[in-house]
Amino acid sequence: MTFKSKLMGAVAATAMLAGAQGAVAAGHGGEITVAYFLEWPMPFQFAKETGMYEEAMGGTKINWVSFDTGTAMSAAMASGDVQISVSQGVPPFVVAASAGQDIQIVDVAVSYSENDNCVVNASLEIDKDSAGELAGKKVAVPLGTAAHYGFLSQMNHFGVDVASLDVVDMAPAEGAAALAQGAVDMACGWGGALRRMKESGNILLTGAEKEALGILVFDATTAPANFIAEEGELLSQFLAVTAEANAMWADEANHAKMLPVIAKDAGMDEDATAETLAGFAFPTVEEQLSDAWLGGTAASFMKGVADVFVQSGSIDSALDSYEGTVNTAPLAAVN
Repeated sequence: MTFKSKLMGAVAATAMLAGAQGAVAAGHGGEITVAYFLEWPMPFQFAKETGMYEEAMGGTKINWVSFDTGTAMSAAMASGDVQISVSQGVPPFVVAASAGQDIQIVDVAVSYSENDNCVVNASLEIDKDSAGELAGKKVAVPLGTAAHYGFLSQMNHFGVDVASLDVVDMAPAEGAAALAQGAVDMACGWGGALRRMKESGNILLTGAEKEALGILVFDATTAPANFIAEEGELLSQFLAVTAEANAMWADEANHAKMLPVIAKDAGMDEDATAETLAGFAFPTVEEQLSDAWLGGTAASFMKGVADVFVQSGSIDSALDSYEGTVNTAPLAAVN
């Protein structure tokens, strides 16, 4: 199966599921399901584990379900199994929205650049000055994710034809294992899996170098449009708690009490959790609503991501504009 057909299969499945999206929000009966990632520590997990969400949301029961990829989150939202996804990567969101799924971004969950990257097997001794030697190599990439977009953008920067590579679709944890075993020459991923990848090789570009090239990396809180329309107040309450947890973490005086809770929920030790969080930025509500983020740049950035995917043959077409996929009303109500 080719690189394109594998991704298009995932896109087609997402599009089919999009039709099953209706009437879930209204019928949640005081209970919602929220998707998140393990090994991806964030301040919201302190609020998750200490009951802050339920208290602020009038006792609404929250079922927290962990996922491996943002594409799986899209599918779960399409089927109605998930009402809110925390920290979904922008690329998988763009893939789903481009395929016709009616989902929207409601807040910037986290901004990061060092925590999502590609790692080349150390035995190859390939760095940014010799990246052209990657031609013909086998690469593990979680298709339709932030890591996928970063991979395509880096290969474009280095002038490496993606068609010359043997690209295999692997979740980050699988890619890390394959890289360690020498089954692939390069692997792309994030979080704990990326740390394990680095034990087997080296990155080509640092986070700062990627940002300088316009390769931004951020995740968003997303939800089906019908849920946002019907449960906007509930969603605002959820986002308010997330913002409160972020503000708590911004004060280092709270780290001692928050870190152990976050680490345990993330399934990580405290040192790895602290190291990961040090590379994360959590924009304030005001910052998120500004032109730098949801007030303008986010939509144009998504258009850029979509165009890269179209150019690479990963998706057939992009939306004319992604402004309609950003809904700031619930977040604006937090202020």
